Amino acid sequence: MMKLLDVLARHADPLPLKQLAQETGLHPSTAHRILGAMTHTGFVERTDAGAYRLGIRLLELGSLVKSRLSLRETAMAAMLRLHATTDESVNLGIRDGDEIVYVERTSSGRSSVRVVHIVGARAPLHTTATGKLFLAEDGGDRVRDYARRTGLPRSTPASITTLPALEKELERVRRHGVAFDMEEVESGVRCIAAGIRDHTGTLVAGLSLSAPAERFDADRATLVRDTADEISHALGYSPR
Repeated sequence: MMKLLDVLARHADPLPLKQLAQETGLHPSTAHRILGAMTHTGFVERTDAGAYRLGIRLLELGSLVKSRLSLRETAMAAMLRLHATTDESVNLGIRDGDEIVYVERTSSGRSSVRVVHIVGARAPLHTTATGKLFLAEDGGDRVRDYARRTGLPRSTPASITTLPALEKELERVRRHGVAFDMEEVESGVRCIAAGIRDHTGTLVAGLSLSAPAERFDADRATLVRDTADEISHALGYSPR
């Protein structure tokens, strides 16, 4: 598949099956089978003349990768300023299905308490402050679907595990514009998160501040929200 994509990328015009097979070293029947699967998924398009070219799906994926890279680059300066102000860990998380994935982080060395929000780490939406932002955006039906689909598994004794409790929590998130994780992912660690929106107003990420429970200050919610708003503005978001 990668050989076929590489050959198609080298040519501006659509290529016939015979040429693709020659340049990739694949048997024509093998190339035809792979191209059929790639056409079905949108990675390759087949013209009326029977030639092949790169498909729109690659453009969609490329745009997604570009937006995520742009998000990290845009957010980092503001994240570092928030870290310098608070001397606590600052995390950037995005949604991937039913989980939050942390794609960037500034780390505080002040405490021996381990914060699990390392780059690449994943956690369920309902246990994380950033995940609650996305669930609050989903609305009632999709939240109920999420609860049925996942079963709301417990990570710590403080985790929300029932739909009524989750719905009540999400209503608070909508009302205040920030979300909290009160030792729901890891005992001894608390978190505040606020949403980051792109130029279309779509929620694309959450900015969160994590701290050991004994040092946690809920009054920093305004600071977290202001920082998230700063990043949103840099991404082109203009609230009505």
